[in-house]
Amino acid sequence: MIGAATSLAFRSLLKSTASRAGLGRAGRRVTGLTPAAAALHAALVAADGPVCLVVPTDTAVDEMTSDARSFLAALEGLSDHDAAEAVLPLPSQEVDPYRSLAPHLQIASARARALFALASGRARLIVASARALLPRASDPARLAAAGFTIAPGDEIAPADLGERLAFAGFSPEDPVDQAGEFCVRGGVVDFYPASEEYPLRLEFIGDIIESLRRYDGATQRSLTAVDRVVVSPQREQLPDAGDDPAALDRSATVIDYVRRAGATVLVYEIDDIEERGASLERQWRASAAEMEGRGRTVPAYESIATPWETLAGWLAGAHRISQLAIEEGDGAAHIATSPSLAYHGRIGEWVEEIRRARTRGDAVVFMAATPGRAERTIELLADYEVHARAMAAAEDLTRTAVLVTTGRLSHGFHLPGGSLVLFSETDVFEEERRAYERHRTSTKTFISDFRDLAVGDLVVHVDNGIGRFVGLRRLAVAPGQPAQEFMELRYAGEDKLFVPLERLDLVQKYTGGAAPALDKLGGTTWEKAKTRVKKAMRDMAEELLKLYAARKAVAGHAFSPDSHWQQEFADAFEYDLTPDQQAAITDIARDMESPTPMDRLLCGDVGYGKTEVAMRAAFKAIVDGKQVAFLAPTTVLAFQHERTLRNRFAGFPVRIEMISRFRTKQEQADIIAALRAGQVDVIVGTHRLLSKDVAFRDLGLLVVDEEQRFGVGHKERIKQIRKRVDVLTMTATPIPRTLNMSLVGIRDMSVIETPPRDRLAIQTQVVKFETDVIGRAVRTELERGGQVYFVHNRVESIYSMANLVTRLVPEAKVAVGHGQMGEHELEKVMIDFVARKFDVLVATTIVENGLDIPNANTIVINRADRYGLAQLYQLRGRVGRSDRRAYAYLLIPAETTLSPVARRRLAAIREFSDLGSGFRVAALDLEIRGAGNLLGGQQSGQIEAVGFDMYLQLLEQTVRELKGEDLEDERRAAVNLRVDLRVDASYVPDMNQRLTVYRRLASARSLDEIAALLEEMRDRYGTPPASVENLAQYARIRLTADRIGLETLDREGATLVLKFRPDAKVDPVLLAQLVEARGDLVLLPPAVLRLDLSRPETVRRDVAKPAAPRGARLVKGPRATAADPTPSWWTARAKAAVEPGFTKTEILAETPPDPSQPGGLFERLGALLDQLSRSMVTG
Repeated sequence: MIGAATSLAFRSLLKSTASRAGLGRAGRRVTGLTPAAAALHAALVAADGPVCLVVPTDTAVDEMTSDARSFLAALEGLSDHDAAEAVLPLPSQEVDPYRSLAPHLQIASARARALFALASGRARLIVASARALLPRASDPARLAAAGFTIAPGDEIAPADLGERLAFAGFSPEDPVDQAGEFCVRGGVVDFYPASEEYPLRLEFIGDIIESLRRYDGATQRSLTAVDRVVVSPQREQLPDAGDDPAALDRSATVIDYVRRAGATVLVYEIDDIEERGASLERQWRASAAEMEGRGRTVPAYESIATPWETLAGWLAGAHRISQLAIEEGDGAAHIATSPSLAYHGRIGEWVEEIRRARTRGDAVVFMAATPGRAERTIELLADYEVHARAMAAAEDLTRTAVLVTTGRLSHGFHLPGGSLVLFSETDVFEEERRAYERHRTSTKTFISDFRDLAVGDLVVHVDNGIGRFVGLRRLAVAPGQPAQEFMELRYAGEDKLFVPLERLDLVQKYTGGAAPALDKLGGTTWEKAKTRVKKAMRDMAEELLKLYAARKAVAGHAFSPDSHWQQEFADAFEYDLTPDQQAAITDIARDMESPTPMDRLLCGDVGYGKTEVAMRAAFKAIVDGKQVAFLAPTTVLAFQHERTLRNRFAGFPVRIEMISRFRTKQEQADIIAALRAGQVDVIVGTHRLLSKDVAFRDLGLLVVDEEQRFGVGHKERIKQIRKRVDVLTMTATPIPRTLNMSLVGIRDMSVIETPPRDRLAIQTQVVKFETDVIGRAVRTELERGGQVYFVHNRVESIYSMANLVTRLVPEAKVAVGHGQMGEHELEKVMIDFVARKFDVLVATTIVENGLDIPNANTIVINRADRYGLAQLYQLRGRVGRSDRRAYAYLLIPAETTLSPVARRRLAAIREFSDLGSGFRVAALDLEIRGAGNLLGGQQSGQIEAVGFDMYLQLLEQTVRELKGEDLEDERRAAVNLRVDLRVDASYVPDMNQRLTVYRRLASARSLDEIAALLEEMRDRYGTPPASVENLAQYARIRLTADRIGLETLDREGATLVLKFRPDAKVDPVLLAQLVEARGDLVLLPPAVLRLDLSRPETVRRDVAKPAAPRGARLVKGPRATAADPTPSWWTARAKAAVEPGFTKTEILAETPPDPSQPGGLFERLGALLDQLSRSMVTG
């Protein structure tokens, strides 16, 4: 964000420059303006009232929106948030309404937000594309009424708020973790506007909003309080007010919205706008005719879109802006501007241009994206003897050679009439920047919970084996006792097992490749299966552990702690790191500073910032005088890494080279010689780096990208290197063996699951092969200025497919790339595609690990049924690497020819369109194809025998045993208190969420975990009812019982029976003293203690109480007060939910006393466990 002083100085400079040049006057026609200069012009006009700026394409919308926000923030001193609210994009829908494809949620909400701003009078500057003008929308008055502002203290019933959110286009979903969702849970309402970075949570007291706060969608925990929020509709077409609930209100046009707002209309490049708008109308009308020809009933074009003739007439009266002045004498005001040159990191040439500008008397401004880059640029220019100062610190703006400020600008420009030269960061350094979001997510991706458990799914009970989940049932264990909730499982022979929900730590969801036979209750098959799997594991794990033990035994280089150089390198990164990235960087730095060679797996989704983490590690190695090797599986990916490294290390004295088939033999020989002499700091290459003739002077770090793509021989060579240097492996879909070795601690793993800011989920369509689908997909992407990947994995027919694409879209420039091409030919194709000389790249899977091209945002994959799930995920990851909407079309033959496995894979890849799914895709791939033995190549069916979660659990135990580590005591006390322990459906309505709560409480191993879970439930669902508090108290009691060494704790009427394990750490002398001191305790041989709740606790004063050992943690009940009389049955019945009819059992049953009341069960038992804890033997 531009600082206050900087903003004032920049504001003054911009206003004086604009005044001299004649910018900011809404004349009939202005010529000579570049797109960035036109954005400045629009921002200046917006100072006098709302403006609608119409531009040709969606790409222009994105760039000019960003530019206008930077200029408006500088001109008016706005914060980033306020600038984003003031300048809104209105993109096109990007889909054909006659093809049954809905617009991407982010597009629909962005359109609705812009139209809502116009309708409600909030708009300052709307930037719309030509094609965004065509679709019709709901009446402006209705859309304005659909939005609203809410704040703490407002009065509205939660149910009424839910209805308003649904009307505004939000979809009901629980939990709410995706944009456009909402949920009403009693006195808590969650919703996620697409315009917000985080979802929002409202908590009510009655109908009054008590609090409004942001929360993390991944953890569901609250983050920060919010004073107020404007809720705009999530869609532009609201339900029609008529009788048909499915009908949509399309009674208005964009023209109606602009006129309602009284906005000034500016049009940039009218000829281009008219051509694109008319082209879209022809396309939609052709689609309608085609659908009618197939016998389908479709709406008339005029009912869903505005004829371009009408829009053209409206635009004819707008204020026109253009870059090229062709017609003379038409009264146009010509303001000469020229775009800045792109220097691609050639600082010397940039410095020469700065000096020429200063000689002309122009002010020179450099706009950096971050303060770190701004400071680095000032230091860089000082090396060339150019005086640069931060704008806030410059005493005399006219005498400083370069004024440096911060902001986001697509391209700079020269404004001679205003004596201003403005450079953007991308002009000088040519870096593609990505913004990151501060989301914190859980990395326990493979730990099964019950969020997706459905009736009929297979589950694994730790003691009884594989069964089938039937559902939840409420059963009364004994007459007169309250009914308790159980999980019902079905086993072989129709045997039933009812698992108390407080013991769900014993149950896991089954994950495996095949459908196993159900075990029989009381049989021996389950224990035999576990024993067999553990034996096989032990043999394989021993071999691997020997290898990694050898690595641990070799002393490596302990790198120095971070210095100011690392901080300077970090500051040059434009955006704040995500928590996942920061954690990975910290872990890697700790590993590198240790004398033991690092071997860490960095797992992150495609485009999630793994390379930035690796480059931080590389810089750390370089600072210590070590060399770094980047190993990539393909020549194309090696080229990508070299390009990224050169951009990132620009301005630092680091020599980076690449060795691959893109280099001649002589070039390779020269690079290898320089590498051996220590003259190369970073070497990037394919498996050529593993050749015997490649020698390093002092290799310190090896970075391996996509290790699973290397062959066995190459992996053995990497394995030898691992024994003596630090190794960092990067992958998005780790192979099972690599994945599991990390999970069990043989290798270390860092996971990046946080999506880049503004990164949108890829809209995935599985469609049958049709030429019109291909043509429409390519043409739609080209219309928004993007590029297309077309994957066809058959070299013999790839040119025929490229010819088909050319026939379907004649205006597209099509290139072909495959692995059998000559090296230089393939290199030229790839580089030309990056340079946007081609629109469509028809290629084999060589692009699977290809170039990072943010402009390519549509991928078409032919015969998608032939690919594995992980490969489909990698291919699809080629697109969607920027803040542009991305589309993936998976082409398949007729469904009848698909195998069941192919169907499951295609269904899964369509489901996993969410961000950060790579790790979960690896898990699902295990389930679909069966992983067999994760630690080796044998497909022995071990996972199928016991399930994936149980396999991991047994594997971890085996490895820890072989390492000689202490194993945690897995025995848990069986506690049965016969009290109401449940999570009411009225408190947590969703069954899967209730199961997750039960399991997390049952699995808790510390009081802190229980407290954190209760706090999370209070935050998410509101104040817990008494039954939930009972459940938490039960969990605390069970923890203490485990620590004391109880085997069972049973309640029989008014008696509690505590049975100790033979190895319980209780001092028998102190236990005897305790029994003697209390009148309600009886000690029975061999190790049973009975507590009679009907007898009062009497403590003789002459018996000393045992002292508490240091560090003991106690279970505390409520402070004792006079016990309230137990309410009568009639009173309890009147206060409870009344149902018609009484049973005899109900009438005769006594009301169970409240276990949490003073002097009740929890207090008495808690006090006893407290005293038993004090009697534990320490040491």
